[in-house]
Amino acid sequence: MSEGRVTLADIEAARERIADIVHRTPLDTSRTFAELSGAASVGLKLENVQRTGSFKIRGAYNKMAQLSDAEREAGVISSSAGNHAQGVALAGDLLDIDTTIVVPEVTPAAKIEATRGYGAAVVVEGDIYERSYEYALERAADTGETFVHPFDDEAIVAGQGTIGLELLEQYPDIDTVLVAIGGGGLISGIGTVLKAAEKDIRVIGVQPEGAAHAKPSLEADEIRELSDIDTVAEGIADTRMLETTFDIAREVVDDVVSVSDREIAAAVTLLAERAKTVAEGAGAAPLAAALSDEAELNLEGEHVVVVVSGGNVNLTEHAELTRTGLHELERYAEARLALEGWPTSVGEVAETVEAEGAELDVLERARRTSVDEPNRVPVTVGLEGSGPEHLEGVLEGLDSLEGVSVLERSLE
Repeated sequence: MSEGRVTLADIEAARERIADIVHRTPLDTSRTFAELSGAASVGLKLENVQRTGSFKIRGAYNKMAQLSDAEREAGVISSSAGNHAQGVALAGDLLDIDTTIVVPEVTPAAKIEATRGYGAAVVVEGDIYERSYEYALERAADTGETFVHPFDDEAIVAGQGTIGLELLEQYPDIDTVLVAIGGGGLISGIGTVLKAAEKDIRVIGVQPEGAAHAKPSLEADEIRELSDIDTVAEGIADTRMLETTFDIAREVVDDVVSVSDREIAAAVTLLAERAKTVAEGAGAAPLAAALSDEAELNLEGEHVVVVVSGGNVNLTEHAELTRTGLHELERYAEARLALEGWPTSVGEVAETVEAEGAELDVLERARRTSVDEPNRVPVTVGLEGSGPEHLEGVLEGLDSLEGVSVLERSLE
């Protein structure tokens, strides 16, 4: 590794080091997302199909392959919200290094089980990532284990930067790249490569509104730490960047935008529906930015790359995100009905919804309240349609049925 900041040469060396380990992930284009964003084209860099389900194996293996014999013998400990954990665990398995990962309580069970599946020991400690990080550092000091940082390390940044090399080869017309920021390792690595290219490429960071520390830090030219975080995108739920990533980001990041959790959920939904790909909240955040009304982005006529950084999400969480996403896209409605002639009228409800070209997602008996008629059965339904006008038409159709009344409705 070179002295000082990570260089293009460091990243090229990392690519050679990890070439037989990581996948050269695909870059798919989407006409739908180009139309929705106003861009000339949109490419999806699918790191969600990388080994371990995210980009993190790139940096983890690059770092751990360079450890000394003594560092390997001591074993590796790290902290992670989930994806780095799997990268370290797999790298440890491949390099025959014992690994222990400290994860926060919010880490999805799927990520914990996958980490254990690669042979690592997992310790759940702390309500947020920062508490897990502090615990791992303390334990490393006590035991002599080798601490591998999830982002604030030049070898980690160089490994993540190999994505940038692939982008230039797979999408040479790129004008703007959108990259999620947690601790900043991914955008620092990609940005280093793209800023060394011969053409002017914008590097835009994306954060959830509930963990938006990067823009204030870059504007103040000093690291700003959040006192708390609140976001569905636990993979980028960091409270701050640290010195290595901040020093690089201030040179290679052109701007940072924030997106809401609801916008992230909509992006998760659209990736599943239109791109046939599963993304976790952090992985979908850059697409959420591309599809937002953020005036600063101005993607009109540009060739844009969205880095889908990970796809490690519990199926139940993914289902909840997509349902929220449908709400955000105004394609989901919930209603409370009163039915006469239960259960015969249930079949009529289902037939009407189908006839109207909508999907009946939920139909269940509701808890009776004091305002419900005693000779009617309260029912809640969830409907998926093409838009608010379509859904309103479905509800009107239900309300016109004999023995069915729509008591309450929500199209928001």
